Amino acid sequence: MSRIETVREIWGLLKARKRYWLIPIVVIVLLLALLLFLAETSPVAPFIYTLF
Repeated sequence: MSRIETVREIWGLLKARKRYWLIPIVVIVLLLALLLFLAETSPVAPFIYTLF
């Protein structure tokens, strides 16, 4: 299963179950995952660590 299919499946579930209030939570979790990924792999890591 590809990432795009996973996103489509999650979106379909949220739409079918009328759980639109979960969208901000999903977005925040994805942004935190991106931040952690950048903290591990980029030269910006020391600056990200100071945020926490």
